[in-house]
Amino acid sequence: MPSERQLVAAAATVAVVSAAAVVLVPGALASPTDDGPVRPGPVQLVDVAIAENGVTGEAATLTVESRLEHRGPPSPNVTVVVRAVDAGSGLLTAERTVEVGRLTGDRERAVRTNLTVPREGGYRVETTVYVDERRVDAGRRTVQGLSALTPPRAQSTVAFADRGTVPPLSVSVASTDGDRTTLAVTSSLENAGDDPVEDLSARVVVRQAESNVVAADRTVEAGRVRPGRVGSTAVEVTVPAELSYRVDAVLLRDGVVIDTAATAVNLDPTRTVDADTTEQEVQFEASQFTRGDPGRERGRPPEATERGATASGAPGFGALAPLVAALALAALALARSRGGDGR
Repeated sequence: MPSERQLVAAAATVAVVSAAAVVLVPGALASPTDDGPVRPGPVQLVDVAIAENGVTGEAATLTVESRLEHRGPPSPNVTVVVRAVDAGSGLLTAERTVEVGRLTGDRERAVRTNLTVPREGGYRVETTVYVDERRVDAGRRTVQGLSALTPPRAQSTVAFADRGTVPPLSVSVASTDGDRTTLAVTSSLENAGDDPVEDLSARVVVRQAESNVVAADRTVEAGRVRPGRVGSTAVEVTVPAELSYRVDAVLLRDGVVIDTAATAVNLDPTRTVDADTTEQEVQFEASQFTRGDPGRERGRPPEATERGATASGAPGFGALAPLVAALALAALALARSRGGDGR
């Protein structure tokens, strides 16, 4: 029965070799249907949202939320890289890398990070997703007008009111004294919030329109403005008469600019007299608009007639000029006829 012994020995040899192969070479006896290691499931960037998360005088912090969608087998070593690129120059301004780690199951995952950029211009925010250091998806969003974001210290519910019939600034003549005119500048302030606001002040700067020279600079306390109400401040400034001025007002709270307003006042007006924009000076008397004298006539000053010119250019005659001329001609003719009779 030597053949049976040989067969048993061969079978034993095969079993020993197979056992050694399993130990020394893992997977040597794997099923022919085995596809090898499981591939990571797909990871996609489905949305990017950007929100403001803090503003200072120079910088703005943006919170970038990237939503990732995962399906299928686990995905290890997931990384999200977020960059802010200046929209004008194309230069990289800020960059953050977030280690997400391992994603499992069929679900979405929100990944948040902050980027701090200068508070000016606009930026292109780029988000890139990596799985095991392999780029799998990317997206971008653009933000503009960061300079319009207001730092907390400059935020206020009070501003200059502007409701058409109630202008933010109004100017009237308080008094006149020779070549000096005192202007009363009134500013209207509106509180659109739910709480009263105090510690406000208004600075009024009056500049001569043509030269931009500051003619007056005054600051007045604005007091307390109740919620939903319109308050006012008034300040008087004295400036040279018969000039045009620009009036600028700045609303301040604890030295911080809250709002601004501007208007113009013309103490030397002109009037357009025909289609080719020829301008003729108009007599203006500031004393006619002095407050507290309502009975004073506000028509044209008496001296305007005395200085006025007729249509023919002869000063002081007006509509009597043709009659005077006719009488002069009649007197001349009568004198000549009498002279002829005497010959």
